[in-house]
Amino acid sequence: MRLRGRKGIKEELEQQKDLVVLEPHPYKGRWREFFGNDHPIHAELGMGKGRFISGMSKRNPEINYIGVDMYDELVRRAAVKARAIWSETEDMTPPNLALARFNILDLEDVFEEGELERIYLNFSDPWPKAKHARRRLTHANFVNKYRKVLNKDGEIHFKTDSETLFEFSLNSFSDLRLQMKNISLNLHRAGVSEEEHVMTEYETKFTKRNMPIFRMEVVIGTDAVANHHARTEAFKAAEAAEPEDTSEDTDNESE
Repeated sequence: MRLRGRKGIKEELEQQKDLVVLEPHPYKGRWREFFGNDHPIHAELGMGKGRFISGMSKRNPEINYIGVDMYDELVRRAAVKARAIWSETEDMTPPNLALARFNILDLEDVFEEGELERIYLNFSDPWPKAKHARRRLTHANFVNKYRKVLNKDGEIHFKTDSETLFEFSLNSFSDLRLQMKNISLNLHRAGVSEEEHVMTEYETKFTKRNMPIFRMEVVIGTDAVANHHARTEAFKAAEAAEPEDTSEDTDNESE
C-alpha cells in the first residue's frame, strides 16, 4: 500500500516531536526517557489511522504505548486521531503515547532486548498468495523478532478478519511451540463491548457487516508462561473440587 500524503506532510510531522518520532533508532533501550517514566511499554505494529493505540493510551494511563507505521501519511492521521481522542476531556498531548515511523523489519534496531511487554498485531495484511507467506507478520521470521524484544511478561495479541491468516498464524505459533490462550473464532459473537475491547477502524467496519473477528493471545515471556500455567492448574483444581451434580440422576431414580 502506497499512500499519497499532502504537500508538506514531513514538515508537519517534524513539528510534533512531543508525539511523533520520525527517527526512532536512537531511542533503542531508551524509550523510557521519551516517556519520562518506567511504565510497561506496549506497541502496535501497523497502527493504521491510530484509533486503537490512541484509545488504549487514553484508557490505560499506567502503560506507555507506541504506534508503529512506515508511512508518513498514516503517522499524520494517527497524530490527528490521538489529539482528537485526548482533547475530548483534556486539551493536551497524550503523555503515554508515541507514534514512531519505521519499517517493522527494523524492530530489533529500534527496541532493545526485553524492552516491550506487549505487541499488538491488528488486521495485518494477510498476503494471501502462498509465495508471499514470509511477508505475513505472524511468519516465524517476524515472530522470532518479537520474542527478542519482549520481556519476561511478554505477550502478542493478534486480531484479524482473515480466516486463512488466522489458520496460518495458529500453525506458525504452534510450530514455534508457543502457548496460545483466549482463542476466539468470533470475538463479537455476543455483541460489541467497547468496555472490553478498543476497536480499530477495520474492526468497526467488519463488525457492522457481521463478519467474524478472529483473535488470540500468544504467551511469550517466562513469567507470562508460568503465570498462565498456574492459572490453568488452579482452574482445573477448582473444577475437580466442585461436588458432582447428581440431581438429574436422583430425579431419574425417583421416576
